[in-house]
Amino acid sequence: MNPSAAGWINKFGSLAEKEQDLYTDFDSHYCDLRNTGFVYGINMEIPEFLVPEYKLSEDEKAKINLLHALYGIYRLETNESEFEPFLEKTFEFYKVLKVGHFSFLSKMLTGSTTPARLEKLIEARVSLGDSLINKTFSSVITNSLLFIDVLLFKCYLGDPRDIREQAKLMEYLTINITYHALSSKETNKSDERLALLFASSLTFIESDAQDFDGSYRQQLLEKRSEIENRYFLDIACLAVWEDKSLEYQESEFIFGLGKDLGLKEDIITSSLDKIKLFFLKNSKTVPFLKDTNLAIQFYDNMSKMVNKLILRNSKRLQKELAESKELVFLISKSTIKDLTPEEKKKVQKQLIDIFKSIPSLAIFLLPGGAVLLPIFIKLIPKLLPSSFDENRIEK
Repeated sequence: MNPSAAGWINKFGSLAEKEQDLYTDFDSHYCDLRNTGFVYGINMEIPEFLVPEYKLSEDEKAKINLLHALYGIYRLETNESEFEPFLEKTFEFYKVLKVGHFSFLSKMLTGSTTPARLEKLIEARVSLGDSLINKTFSSVITNSLLFIDVLLFKCYLGDPRDIREQAKLMEYLTINITYHALSSKETNKSDERLALLFASSLTFIESDAQDFDGSYRQQLLEKRSEIENRYFLDIACLAVWEDKSLEYQESEFIFGLGKDLGLKEDIITSSLDKIKLFFLKNSKTVPFLKDTNLAIQFYDNMSKMVNKLILRNSKRLQKELAESKELVFLISKSTIKDLTPEEKKKVQKQLIDIFKSIPSLAIFLLPGGAVLLPIFIKLIPKLLPSSFDENRIEK
Protein backbone atom coordinates (compact mmCIF):
# COMPACT_ATOMS: atom_id res chain seq x y z
CA MET A 1 0.00 0.00 0.00
CA ASN A 2 1.29 3.45 -0.95
CA PRO A 3 -0.46 6.27 1.01
CA SER A 4 0.99 8.85 -1.40
CA ALA A 5 -0.73 7.33 -4.45
CA ALA A 6 -4.36 7.20 -5.50
CA GLY A 7 -6.37 4.22 -4.29
CA TRP A 8 -4.66 3.79 -0.92
CA ILE A 9 -7.87 4.18 1.09
CA ASN A 10 -9.60 1.32 -0.72
CA LYS A 11 -6.46 -0.76 -0.32
CA PHE A 12 -6.46 -0.06 3.42
CA GLY A 13 -10.13 -1.02 3.62
CA SER A 14 -9.56 -4.35 1.87
CA LEU A 15 -6.92 -5.20 4.49
CA ALA A 16 -8.64 -3.76 7.59
CA GLU A 17 -11.99 -5.46 6.95
CA LYS A 18 -10.24 -8.82 7.37
CA GLU A 19 -8.96 -7.91 10.85
CA GLN A 20 -11.95 -9.07 12.90
CA ASP A 21 -10.04 -9.14 16.22
CA LEU A 22 -8.39 -5.74 15.77
CA TYR A 23 -11.21 -3.50 17.01
CA THR A 24 -12.62 -5.29 20.05
CA ASP A 25 -12.88 -2.50 22.64
CA PHE A 26 -12.01 1.17 23.13
CA ASP A 27 -9.18 0.50 25.58
CA SER A 28 -7.20 -1.79 23.27
CA HIS A 29 -7.81 0.50 20.28
CA TYR A 30 -6.64 3.55 22.24
CA CYS A 31 -3.54 1.72 23.52
CA ASP A 32 -2.71 0.66 19.94
CA LEU A 33 -2.97 4.27 18.74
CA ARG A 34 -0.82 5.46 21.62
CA ASN A 35 1.87 2.88 20.87
CA THR A 36 2.16 4.12 17.28
CA GLY A 37 2.57 7.68 18.61
CA PHE A 38 -0.65 8.90 16.96
CA VAL A 39 -2.22 9.95 20.28
CA TYR A 40 0.87 12.05 21.05
CA GLY A 41 0.81 13.61 17.59
CA ILE A 42 4.18 11.98 16.80
CA ASN A 43 3.65 9.20 14.27
CA MET A 44 6.51 6.74 14.63
CA GLU A 45 4.77 3.48 13.61
CA ILE A 46 1.65 2.16 11.88
CA PRO A 47 -0.74 -0.72 12.78
CA GLU A 48 0.98 -4.11 12.83
CA PHE A 49 -1.36 -5.69 10.26
CA LEU A 50 0.04 -3.33 7.60
CA VAL A 51 3.50 -4.23 6.28
CA PRO A 52 4.95 -1.47 4.05
CA GLU A 53 7.39 -2.35 1.26
CA TYR A 54 9.52 0.73 1.99
CA LYS A 55 10.14 3.27 4.73
CA LEU A 56 7.13 5.56 5.19
CA SER A 57 7.43 9.30 5.72
CA GLU A 58 5.98 11.04 8.78
CA ASP A 59 2.93 12.38 6.91
CA GLU A 60 2.24 8.96 5.34
CA LYS A 61 2.21 7.33 8.77
CA ALA A 62 -0.13 10.06 9.99
CA LYS A 63 -2.57 9.41 7.11
CA ILE A 64 -2.67 5.68 7.81
CA ASN A 65 -3.03 6.14 11.57
CA LEU A 66 -5.81 8.70 11.19
CA LEU A 67 -7.84 6.42 8.93
CA HIS A 68 -7.11 3.43 11.18
CA ALA A 69 -8.27 5.41 14.24
CA LEU A 70 -11.48 6.66 12.58
CA TYR A 71 -12.36 3.21 11.24
CA GLY A 72 -11.79 1.65 14.65
CA ILE A 73 -14.09 4.16 16.35
CA TYR A 74 -16.72 3.59 13.65
CA ARG A 75 -16.67 -0.17 14.16
CA LEU A 76 -16.83 0.13 17.94
CA GLU A 77 -19.66 2.69 17.91
CA THR A 78 -21.82 1.12 15.18
CA ASN A 79 -20.86 -2.59 15.39
CA GLU A 80 -20.56 -2.46 11.59
CA SER A 81 -17.43 -3.39 9.64
CA GLU A 82 -18.40 -2.57 6.03
CA PHE A 83 -15.88 -0.08 4.73
CA GLU A 84 -17.95 1.81 2.15
CA PRO A 85 -20.59 3.13 4.63
CA PHE A 86 -17.73 4.15 6.92
CA LEU A 87 -16.16 6.24 4.14
CA GLU A 88 -19.48 7.97 3.42
CA LYS A 89 -19.97 8.79 7.11
CA THR A 90 -16.38 10.03 7.46
CA PHE A 91 -16.64 12.31 4.43
CA GLU A 92 -19.97 13.64 5.73
CA PHE A 93 -18.31 14.27 9.13
CA TYR A 94 -15.50 16.37 7.65
CA LYS A 95 -17.97 18.32 5.52
CA VAL A 96 -19.91 19.25 8.66
CA LEU A 97 -16.64 20.28 10.35
CA LYS A 98 -15.80 22.41 7.27
CA VAL A 99 -12.19 21.28 7.08
CA GLY A 100 -10.07 19.97 4.23
CA HIS A 101 -9.84 22.86 1.78
CA PHE A 102 -7.21 22.10 -0.85
CA SER A 103 -5.78 23.66 -3.99
CA PHE A 104 -7.33 23.79 -7.45
CA LEU A 105 -4.61 21.47 -8.80
CA SER A 106 -5.42 18.87 -6.14
CA LYS A 107 -9.09 19.04 -7.03
CA MET A 108 -8.26 18.65 -10.72
CA LEU A 109 -6.27 15.48 -10.01
CA THR A 110 -8.99 14.00 -7.80
CA GLY A 111 -11.75 11.65 -8.92
CA SER A 112 -15.42 11.98 -8.16
CA THR A 113 -15.71 8.95 -5.86
CA THR A 114 -15.89 9.28 -2.09
CA PRO A 115 -12.59 7.42 -1.47
CA ALA A 116 -10.78 9.67 -3.97
CA ARG A 117 -12.18 12.85 -2.41
CA LEU A 118 -11.45 11.57 1.08
CA GLU A 119 -7.84 10.86 0.12
CA LYS A 120 -7.30 14.52 -0.75
CA LEU A 121 -9.22 15.67 2.30
CA ILE A 122 -7.09 13.54 4.64
CA GLU A 123 -3.94 14.74 2.89
CA ALA A 124 -5.00 18.34 3.51
CA ARG A 125 -5.96 17.53 7.10
CA VAL A 126 -2.66 15.85 7.92
CA SER A 127 -0.34 18.38 6.30
CA LEU A 128 0.23 21.76 7.94
CA GLY A 129 2.21 23.10 4.97
CA ASP A 130 -0.15 23.94 2.12
CA SER A 131 2.64 24.45 -0.40
CA LEU A 132 5.92 22.86 -1.46
CA ILE A 133 7.84 25.85 -0.06
CA ASN A 134 6.19 25.57 3.35
CA LYS A 135 6.85 21.84 3.50
CA THR A 136 10.48 22.34 2.45
CA PHE A 137 11.42 25.10 4.89
CA SER A 138 9.31 24.10 7.89
CA SER A 139 10.39 21.53 10.47
CA VAL A 140 6.75 21.22 11.55
CA ILE A 141 4.85 19.66 8.65
CA THR A 142 2.32 17.30 10.25
CA ASN A 143 -0.80 18.15 12.23
CA SER A 144 -0.21 17.00 15.80
CA LEU A 145 -3.81 17.31 17.01
CA LEU A 146 -5.31 14.71 14.68
CA PHE A 147 -6.54 12.58 17.56
CA ILE A 148 -9.06 15.34 18.29
CA ASP A 149 -10.67 14.38 14.94
CA VAL A 150 -11.14 10.86 16.32
CA LEU A 151 -12.75 12.14 19.53
CA LEU A 152 -15.04 14.39 17.50
CA PHE A 153 -15.97 11.54 15.15
CA LYS A 154 -17.00 9.45 18.15
CA CYS A 155 -19.23 12.32 19.31
CA TYR A 156 -20.58 12.81 15.79
CA LEU A 157 -21.65 9.18 15.47
CA GLY A 158 -23.68 9.55 18.65
CA ASP A 159 -24.99 13.10 18.20
CA PRO A 160 -23.91 15.26 15.23
CA ARG A 161 -25.28 18.49 16.70
CA ASP A 162 -22.93 21.39 17.58
CA ILE A 163 -19.90 19.40 16.42
CA ARG A 164 -17.87 22.51 15.53
CA GLU A 165 -18.47 23.96 18.99
CA GLN A 166 -17.21 20.71 20.48
CA ALA A 167 -14.18 20.96 18.20
CA LYS A 168 -13.39 24.44 19.50
CA LEU A 169 -13.74 23.29 23.10
CA MET A 170 -11.48 20.25 22.64
CA GLU A 171 -8.76 22.32 20.99
CA TYR A 172 -9.09 24.95 23.73
CA LEU A 173 -8.69 22.35 26.47
CA THR A 174 -5.80 20.57 24.74
CA ILE A 175 -3.74 23.68 24.07
CA ASN A 176 -4.33 25.05 27.57
CA ILE A 177 -3.33 21.74 29.16
CA THR A 178 -0.13 21.90 27.09
CA TYR A 179 0.65 25.47 28.16
CA HIS A 180 -0.11 24.68 31.81
CA ALA A 181 2.08 21.57 31.76
CA LEU A 182 4.97 23.49 30.22
CA SER A 183 4.57 26.30 32.76
CA SER A 184 4.95 23.75 35.58
CA LYS A 185 8.60 23.20 34.62
CA GLU A 186 11.73 25.05 33.64
CA THR A 187 11.34 25.66 29.91
CA ASN A 188 13.93 24.84 27.25
CA LYS A 189 14.16 24.97 23.45
CA SER A 190 12.34 21.67 22.91
CA ASP A 191 9.49 22.97 25.12
CA GLU A 192 9.18 25.99 22.85
CA ARG A 193 9.14 23.78 19.78
CA LEU A 194 6.47 21.54 21.31
CA ALA A 195 4.30 24.59 22.07
CA LEU A 196 4.81 25.79 18.48
CA LEU A 197 3.94 22.33 17.15
CA PHE A 198 0.59 22.23 18.93
CA ALA A 199 -0.24 25.89 18.28
CA SER A 200 0.47 25.38 14.55
CA SER A 201 -1.92 22.41 14.52
CA LEU A 202 -4.94 24.37 15.76
CA THR A 203 -7.81 24.45 13.26
CA PHE A 204 -10.89 25.76 15.04
CA ILE A 205 -9.47 28.35 17.46
CA GLU A 206 -6.58 30.79 17.70
CA SER A 207 -4.54 30.64 20.86
CA ASP A 208 -1.49 32.27 22.36
CA ALA A 209 0.50 31.12 25.37
CA GLN A 210 0.21 34.66 26.76
CA ASP A 211 -3.57 34.22 26.95
CA PHE A 212 -3.25 31.19 29.24
CA ASP A 213 -4.62 31.83 32.74
CA GLY A 214 -5.50 28.37 34.07
CA SER A 215 -9.25 28.97 34.06
CA TYR A 216 -9.76 25.99 31.75
CA ARG A 217 -9.45 23.63 34.76
CA GLN A 218 -13.03 24.36 35.75
CA GLN A 219 -14.29 23.01 32.42
CA LEU A 220 -12.34 19.79 32.94
CA LEU A 221 -14.58 19.01 35.93
CA GLU A 222 -17.55 18.62 33.58
CA LYS A 223 -18.48 15.04 32.74
CA ARG A 224 -16.55 13.76 29.73
CA SER A 225 -15.90 10.36 28.20
CA GLU A 226 -12.95 8.41 29.58
CA ILE A 227 -11.21 8.32 26.21
CA GLU A 228 -11.24 12.15 26.07
CA ASN A 229 -9.87 12.41 29.61
CA ARG A 230 -7.14 9.86 28.90
CA TYR A 231 -6.11 11.85 25.83
CA PHE A 232 -5.88 15.10 27.82
CA LEU A 233 -3.75 13.34 30.45
CA ASP A 234 -1.44 11.80 27.83
CA ILE A 235 -0.88 15.20 26.23
CA ALA A 236 0.05 16.62 29.64
CA CYS A 237 2.47 13.72 30.21
CA LEU A 238 4.03 14.39 26.81
CA ALA A 239 4.59 18.04 27.71
CA VAL A 240 6.25 17.37 31.07
CA TRP A 241 8.31 14.35 30.03
CA GLU A 242 9.90 15.49 26.74
CA ASP A 243 13.02 16.54 28.68
CA LYS A 244 13.23 12.92 29.96
CA SER A 245 12.81 13.86 33.62
CA LEU A 246 9.94 14.36 36.04
CA GLU A 247 10.37 16.86 38.87
CA TYR A 248 8.17 16.97 41.97
CA GLN A 249 6.24 20.01 40.72
CA GLU A 250 5.56 18.32 37.38
CA SER A 251 4.44 15.10 39.07
CA GLU A 252 2.12 17.10 41.31
CA PHE A 253 0.59 18.77 38.26
CA ILE A 254 0.02 15.43 36.46
CA PHE A 255 -1.63 13.72 39.41
CA GLY A 256 -3.70 16.83 40.15
CA LEU A 257 -4.88 16.96 36.54
CA GLY A 258 -5.68 13.24 36.57
CA LYS A 259 -7.78 13.75 39.69
CA ASP A 260 -9.68 16.61 38.02
CA LEU A 261 -10.35 14.29 35.08
CA GLY A 262 -11.73 11.61 37.37
CA LEU A 263 -9.06 9.06 36.44
CA LYS A 264 -7.80 6.38 38.81
CA GLU A 265 -4.25 6.54 40.11
CA ASP A 266 -3.18 3.40 38.25
CA ILE A 267 -4.27 4.97 34.92
CA ILE A 268 -2.29 8.13 35.74
CA THR A 269 0.80 6.08 36.62
CA SER A 270 0.37 4.00 33.46
CA SER A 271 0.14 7.16 31.34
CA LEU A 272 3.47 8.37 32.75
CA ASP A 273 5.07 4.96 32.21
CA LYS A 274 3.90 4.84 28.58
CA ILE A 275 5.36 8.24 27.71
CA LYS A 276 8.66 7.26 29.37
CA LEU A 277 8.84 4.11 27.22
CA PHE A 278 7.85 6.05 24.09
CA PHE A 279 10.66 8.58 24.52
CA LEU A 280 13.14 5.89 25.51
CA LYS A 281 12.42 4.15 22.21
CA ASN A 282 12.03 7.16 19.89
CA SER A 283 13.80 10.19 21.43
CA LYS A 284 16.54 10.25 18.77
CA THR A 285 14.05 10.45 15.91
CA VAL A 286 11.24 12.64 17.33
CA PRO A 287 11.14 15.61 14.89
CA PHE A 288 10.44 18.47 17.32
CA LEU A 289 13.40 17.48 19.55
CA LYS A 290 15.89 18.13 16.74
CA ASP A 291 17.62 21.49 17.03
CA THR A 292 18.31 22.53 13.41
CA ASN A 293 18.68 25.85 11.64
CA LEU A 294 16.73 26.93 8.56
CA ALA A 295 19.35 25.82 6.04
CA ILE A 296 19.57 22.33 7.55
CA GLN A 297 15.76 22.08 7.66
CA PHE A 298 15.59 22.97 3.97
CA TYR A 299 18.28 20.46 3.04
CA ASP A 300 16.82 17.65 5.17
CA ASN A 301 13.23 18.12 4.00
CA MET A 302 14.17 18.46 0.33
CA SER A 303 16.43 15.41 0.58
CA LYS A 304 13.61 13.37 2.13
CA MET A 305 11.19 14.33 -0.66
CA VAL A 306 13.64 13.58 -3.48
CA ASN A 307 14.94 10.36 -1.92
CA LYS A 308 11.41 9.09 -1.40
CA LEU A 309 10.52 9.65 -5.04
CA ILE A 310 13.73 8.11 -6.40
CA LEU A 311 13.72 5.12 -4.07
CA ARG A 312 10.11 4.17 -4.71
CA ASN A 313 10.16 4.61 -8.46
CA SER A 314 13.47 2.76 -8.84
CA LYS A 315 12.09 -0.14 -6.79
CA ARG A 316 9.02 -0.24 -8.99
CA LEU A 317 11.12 -0.46 -12.14
CA GLN A 318 13.39 -3.05 -10.55
CA LYS A 319 10.36 -5.14 -9.59
CA GLU A 320 8.96 -4.92 -13.12
CA LEU A 321 12.23 -6.05 -14.68
CA ALA A 322 12.61 -8.86 -12.13
CA GLU A 323 9.17 -10.17 -13.08
CA SER A 324 10.36 -10.46 -16.66
CA LYS A 325 12.65 -13.36 -15.67
CA GLU A 326 9.55 -15.50 -15.23
CA LEU A 327 8.39 -14.43 -18.69
CA VAL A 328 11.68 -15.66 -20.26
CA PHE A 329 11.30 -18.98 -18.46
CA LEU A 330 7.69 -19.42 -19.62
CA ILE A 331 8.54 -18.56 -23.23
CA SER A 332 11.40 -21.08 -23.15
CA LYS A 333 9.08 -23.65 -21.66
CA SER A 334 6.50 -23.07 -24.43
CA THR A 335 9.05 -24.25 -27.03
CA ILE A 336 9.10 -27.69 -25.38
CA LYS A 337 5.51 -28.20 -24.24
CA ASP A 338 2.18 -26.43 -24.07
CA LEU A 339 1.62 -23.89 -21.30
CA THR A 340 -1.28 -24.16 -18.89
CA PRO A 341 -4.09 -21.56 -19.15
CA GLU A 342 -2.72 -19.82 -16.04
CA GLU A 343 0.78 -19.67 -17.51
CA LYS A 344 -0.58 -18.25 -20.78
CA LYS A 345 -2.34 -15.51 -18.84
CA LYS A 346 0.94 -14.70 -17.05
CA VAL A 347 2.78 -14.42 -20.37
CA GLN A 348 0.10 -12.13 -21.79
CA LYS A 349 0.05 -9.92 -18.68
CA GLN A 350 3.83 -9.59 -18.43
CA LEU A 351 4.25 -8.83 -22.14
CA ILE A 352 1.75 -6.00 -21.81
CA ASP A 353 3.60 -4.74 -18.72
CA ILE A 354 6.92 -4.73 -20.58
CA PHE A 355 5.40 -2.64 -23.36
CA LYS A 356 4.12 -0.25 -20.71
CA SER A 357 7.57 -0.11 -19.08
CA ILE A 358 9.13 1.52 -22.13
CA PRO A 359 7.52 4.98 -21.60
CA SER A 360 8.01 4.57 -17.83
CA LEU A 361 11.75 4.03 -18.27
CA ALA A 362 11.96 6.98 -20.63
CA ILE A 363 10.20 9.26 -18.13
CA PHE A 364 12.35 8.05 -15.23
CA LEU A 365 15.64 8.58 -17.13
CA LEU A 366 14.77 12.15 -18.12
CA PRO A 367 16.17 15.02 -16.00
CA GLY A 368 13.66 15.39 -13.18
CA GLY A 369 12.02 12.10 -14.14
CA ALA A 370 11.73 11.01 -10.51
CA VAL A 371 9.51 14.04 -9.93
CA LEU A 372 7.53 13.69 -13.17
CA LEU A 373 6.73 10.00 -12.74
CA PRO A 374 4.28 10.41 -9.80
CA ILE A 375 2.37 12.99 -11.86
CA PHE A 376 2.06 10.52 -14.76
CA ILE A 377 0.89 7.86 -12.31
CA LYS A 378 -2.00 10.15 -11.32
CA LEU A 379 -2.85 11.34 -14.81
CA ILE A 380 -2.38 8.15 -16.86
CA PRO A 381 -2.23 5.19 -14.45
CA LYS A 382 -3.29 2.68 -17.14
CA LEU A 383 -0.14 3.45 -19.15
CA LEU A 384 2.12 2.31 -16.31
CA PRO A 385 3.12 -1.26 -15.38
CA SER A 386 1.22 -3.20 -12.73
CA SER A 387 4.18 -2.97 -10.32
CA PHE A 388 3.56 0.79 -10.15
CA ASP A 389 0.07 0.23 -8.77
CA GLU A 390 0.89 -0.57 -5.15
CA ASN A 391 -2.72 0.06 -4.13
CA ARG A 392 -4.10 -2.59 -6.46
CA ILE A 393 -6.55 -4.85 -4.63
CA GLU A 394 -5.98 -8.50 -5.45
CA LYS A 395 -9.19 -10.38 -6.36
